[in-house]
Order: sequence, then structure tokens, then C-alpha cells
Amino acid sequence: MSVTVPTLKAARKPTPLDIADKIEEKAEDEMKHHFKHESQSEAHRIFRESAGHAPRGLLPQTVNPDEETVPGIQHPGSTGVIYCSDRAMANGFSYASSHEWANLGQGAPEVGQIPDAPHKPQTVEIPVDSLEYAPTTGVKALREAVANLYNHTYRQGKQSQYTFENVCIVPGGRAGLSRVAAVIGDVYTSYQIPDYTAYDQVLSAFKRLVPVPTTLEAEDSYHLNIQQTRKDIRTQGLQVIIASNPRNPTGQVIQGDELKELVGLARDTTTTLILDEFYSWYMYPENEEEFGKSVSSAEFIEDVNQDPVVIIDGLTKNWRLPGWRVCWVIGPRNLITALSQSGSFLDGGANHPLQLAAIPLLDPERVQVERVSLQKHFKFKRDHVLGRLEKIGLKVKVPPQATFYIWLDLEDLPAPINNGLTFFEELLTEKTIVIPGIFFDINPSHRRNLFNSPCHHFVRLSFGPPLEDLDKGLDAIERVVNKARHGGGRRFGHGYKKSIDSPTVLARFV
Repeated sequence: MSVTVPTLKAARKPTPLDIADKIEEKAEDEMKHHFKHESQSEAHRIFRESAGHAPRGLLPQTVNPDEETVPGIQHPGSTGVIYCSDRAMANGFSYASSHEWANLGQGAPEVGQIPDAPHKPQTVEIPVDSLEYAPTTGVKALREAVANLYNHTYRQGKQSQYTFENVCIVPGGRAGLSRVAAVIGDVYTSYQIPDYTAYDQVLSAFKRLVPVPTTLEAEDSYHLNIQQTRKDIRTQGLQVIIASNPRNPTGQVIQGDELKELVGLARDTTTTLILDEFYSWYMYPENEEEFGKSVSSAEFIEDVNQDPVVIIDGLTKNWRLPGWRVCWVIGPRNLITALSQSGSFLDGGANHPLQLAAIPLLDPERVQVERVSLQKHFKFKRDHVLGRLEKIGLKVKVPPQATFYIWLDLEDLPAPINNGLTFFEELLTEKTIVIPGIFFDINPSHRRNLFNSPCHHFVRLSFGPPLEDLDKGLDAIERVVNKARHGGGRRFGHGYKKSIDSPTVLARFV
């Protein structure tokens, strides 16, 4: 009986190409594994090491646990723009040479001259009386000008009209929000995710308030469901709702009958509605005759002294004067009295000379010219940026109807740049700044794993800067995306520069 022994083939020696393929395969497998949790991502570790951004409940929020700190001090965590500016400076950015960078993260519009817009003031008169403190509610003539503008724009023919007693001038939008938060009682306060980064931090600073977030869904175009809000008021005991409208960062807007219903909901349920309307002019109609229209809840208020609706706005965005720090809060008379009191211990009031200089800027005829020029110019920039992103292969799933922001979904990009923090760090190496989506969560430090955030795979791009800066930033985005698509994710996700004072503490609490 014979046994046939099978012939064994000699094993083929791996070629350099085989080895390279194996390495790439392993790198891609590791990449998929690494980016399930923030502890395995260098961009996320850098974020957590920054003061105030450690996960809540693990360590006291100090600058550096290895150093002596001031007793009783807790770091609140920086807003998105501040954190991103700090990281940019660690990568060589300086305000003295800011023209070398493309700052698509800035929450401010370009301040230079744009086509057909009225010229900005180049000098400011400073009467001797204006060297004194202004009242904490603001200069009366400016308060009257604000009331007149809102009556002219939104309340023609209505019996109830705003007066100066319905207006409080404040040194910036955050100051206005802080004044309002300081006079809210022990209540549940609702905000939405994603929304403006400062809401949770301002509300949390006043310990009486209990912030209650709700998540808006991309599948529903980040639409605020008013019927669900009505249910939340009834079942959760909400007494205050705060929101930006138009919405930062998604660029969506509540207007028309829907805004009327929201104002009516506040009135019917006696729920205070606080609306940040800083982007009220940044509306992009398709028809030429629609240019110049803006949006405000003031249009649907029945009684200016009874309806519990608070409006915050100012010169920062619409007038493109962010450096002036002249803004206002509009609401019932008794609210303004309370805001005067809170302003006396919070901020002391707005700049006196600039309040006087602002008065002619609120003339309704001038404002109309300003609105039309702004909308035409920013609509052109919006369409330009959307067109370029689409050519890069980054289709914006929910394009902005308003504001000057694009909420860009990175989920379809190759790992690891398919999350906002890593994408942000890679762009820093290209001298470009964006804002990672987690900052609109609203407070990402409350999450133990940032990968669970609904905002994690987004960045906010601003088309506020001049067109040449936008193109510079879009060129950088194109370079990063092309490298990722053609070279694989292994080229990214490591080797980031850390700031000088960045402690290496993540290992302590992972």
C-alpha cells in the first residue's frame, strides 16, 4: 500500500509591496479602533489637558495639578473661539501677523467697506460729559433710537409700542445674557444642541439655574419642534427658553408663522423666551425684492410690557462693529429695571462715547441701505463657499438659510479627520482655523467620551471674513482632504504642537 505525499509549495517570500500593504492594512485597522474613544486620539488629549476641559467629576479643574493654585478657583473651560485661538497661537498664529492665516473660526463679520454700504465712522466725538459713567441702562437717546428702529421695522400699526423704558444698553451680547441670567430665579432653563457656545457656561455660572438641553436633529434640518417644546414646558417644568435666532452654528432660522407660534407659546404658558437675534439681518432671499428684510420676534409680540419675550441684539454683527461693544436687551419695563440693577454689579455699563456715536447709525433709512448691502454681499460669499466645498467633495447636508456660518459634517471623510477636533488640528498645520463642533454641544466637558457627542463629527466654518481669506482657508481644506483621500488616514492624527503651559495630565484620569 502506497501513500501519496502531497507536494508542498515553497512559501513565497514577501515583497516590499506586500509588507507595505500589510502595514497600511494594520494602520487602517488601528485607526478604526483608535477612534472609538477620545483617550486614543492626540487631538482629544490636548483638548482635555487644557484648563477647565477635564471630564466632570474626576479631578478639580485646575490649570496644572502639579502646581500650587489659588484656593477655591475652578476653571470654567474656554469657549470654542478662545480655545481655538490658543491652539492656533501654539502653532505660530499671532495677531500681529494674522493676515498670514485664514481664520474661518471667527464669530465676527468682516469690518471693512463692502459694496454699496454706508461708510463706517472713522472718528468719534468725545464731549466732556461723556467722560463720565453712562447710566447702567444706557444713554437715553440711544435707548430711544433702538426703540424707534424696532417700532419702525416690526411694529408699524400695532397699538403697543416700545419706548426707551423697554431698552437696556449693554457692553456686548455676553454681558446682556449675563445680566438676564443674573435676574432669573430658581428655574429650569432650556437650550438646544447645537447652539451658541456661551449659553451653558453663562447659565451654569448662576448656580440657581438648572440648564436643560434638548437635541435638534440633522434629519429634521435642526428644526425646533414647537409642539415638543410645549410638551417639555408641561412635563419638565421649563420656565425659561433660550435660543439664537437665526441659529448659530447651523444657519437655520425660525420665521413667519412658526416664529409667531413660538412667541404665542411663551405668552400662553407664561414661559420666558430669550432670543439672541444678533444675526437678524443675515437672511438670504432668492428674489431681488426680498433683500432688506430681517427677522425678529418683536413682530409678533402683542403687548411689549406683558409678553415674556426678551430680545438681545446690537452693533456687533448686523452693523459689523464688533469692537464697539455696544448692544442692547429689549423686553418688558420691569425687566429693564432689574437689568439696571444686575448691571451695576456685573459690568457697570457700556462705553459712553460710543453709545453717543451709535445713535445716527440706527436711523431707519440708513439701516435699510446697510441691510440690503450686507445681505447681497454675504449671500455671494455663502454661495461661493458652498460651491467650493462641493467641488472638494464636501456637500453641506443642511445649507445655511441665515447667519454667516456653515455647519459642516465630516462623517464621510476618511479617519481620523472625520471628527472635528482632529480636522481642526490638521488645519492648524495649514495656517487655517475652524471651530470643532463639540463646542456647540454646548458644554463638552460634561461628556466622558466626546465621540458620543452629536456634534463631534462637525466643524463650524465662518464666511464672515473677506473673500480672499475664505479662499485661502478653502485651499487648505482641499489640501488636507486630498491628502487623506489619497494617502490614507495614517498620515494624520499625531505630532501636534502643544502650547508651552499644556500639562500632560490625561493619563491621570483616563
